[in-house]
Amino acid sequence: MKVEIHSKKGLRTILSIVVDKQIIKKKIDERLNELQKEVSLKGFRTGKVPPSVIKSQFGKSIYGEVINAILRDTSSKAIEEKKIKIAGQPKIDLKTFGEGKDLNYNLQVDSLPNIKLNNFEKYEAIEYKVDAGDSIINEKINELANQNKQFAEKKENEKAKIGDQVIFDYLATVDGKKFEGSEGKGVQLELGKDLFLKGFDQQLVGVKKSDIKNVEAILPANHPKKELSNKLTKFECKIINVKQSKKNKVDDEFAKMMGAKDLDDLKKLISSQISNQYSQALNSITKKIILDQIEKNHEIDLPQNLIDQEISIMTQNLKKEDKEKNKSNNQKLAKSRIKIGLLLNEYGEKNNLKVTDQEVNSEIQKQIKGMPGQEKMVLDYYQKNPNASQSLKGAIYEEKIISLIKSKMKIKVKNIDTKEAEKIITEFNKVTTDQSDNKKTQSTNKNKAKTKKISKK
Repeated sequence: MKVEIHSKKGLRTILSIVVDKQIIKKKIDERLNELQKEVSLKGFRTGKVPPSVIKSQFGKSIYGEVINAILRDTSSKAIEEKKIKIAGQPKIDLKTFGEGKDLNYNLQVDSLPNIKLNNFEKYEAIEYKVDAGDSIINEKINELANQNKQFAEKKENEKAKIGDQVIFDYLATVDGKKFEGSEGKGVQLELGKDLFLKGFDQQLVGVKKSDIKNVEAILPANHPKKELSNKLTKFECKIINVKQSKKNKVDDEFAKMMGAKDLDDLKKLISSQISNQYSQALNSITKKIILDQIEKNHEIDLPQNLIDQEISIMTQNLKKEDKEKNKSNNQKLAKSRIKIGLLLNEYGEKNNLKVTDQEVNSEIQKQIKGMPGQEKMVLDYYQKNPNASQSLKGAIYEEKIISLIKSKMKIKVKNIDTKEAEKIITEFNKVTTDQSDNKKTQSTNKNKAKTKKISKK
């Protein structure tokens, strides 16, 4: 095999590769001998078919199979020989081939750029810590107390009022007839919430234990039985009990009822929960600021095939006209993603960062715990989709790199309250949206300018 550099421009190298016809003949003969042991043809015993007969019948497919194997093998060896660190899939351009001829082909290879990483110590970013504040924590605890009301029985002849709980059995009819689901037992309604049927609660105001109360209501338009939609329905309600709400005392016992150790622990849990609600968005903002600095302060050549591949992934679900309309923006975004990806990967390799299977499994378990009732669905998703696990591994790897970069930077920790957090997130989203809209406008204006020039001609 002869390997020469045919041309080199930037990161793209075209190698000229020649494989001697004698090597190809030897490979074909070896494959014929292998097939002789397997092939069974009429008039010959298995293993006794002459190679010449096999070649006469299967020559073209055998040649194609051998050439494909030689192309795979020689292209890998050529890349290794020239010590090229490839980016993406090489392209093969056959020049001369055929039985009895040398195999001559060009191999187009895009290589990864040489990356010189700058020092991150001068980079700056803010990391936000959200302090919920006592007033918001207490407000949330009071909400919990109201949502988890306790009810105590009223006196025998005390009438139900708004806010009380009424427990009853009912028998319903439409046009004097029963229907599927027309009976209910032990139904509990907190009067005033209007959670059963519109206007139903109000008609139970004033009932007391052991009363029989007739109520009328309209069944909903989206009732499962279409023939019952919007029908006037009569309910005969037997009142089993009437209870009044008992205000929860916010103390250690209430906290235990909510799953905490005590009231202080409940406050900590709520504070953490509120902080976590904002942390994902705020961390994304910090990460964006860091990545923008990394991209801005590095100049590297980008392999065109990786850019093309990224654009293809980004636009795979778009219509052709939409792809053309946003071609410039897509190109810019793809370049940004590839550049940042290469820089982060270089930093990860330089610092020998790895992601273990145990770390991936731990992250999957964390996701499972965060979706109670859907544990099996999450587990099945990762078991049946290897690409999902690989994608998760990539995300963990990226977070490891970002964490290491943060440790080298000037990170200012800023404590903020929830109002400040909302303001920062809103302003960031507005800026991001405005930038996106400006890019679209610029693209549209360019297209308009081009249209005007064409029309003048």
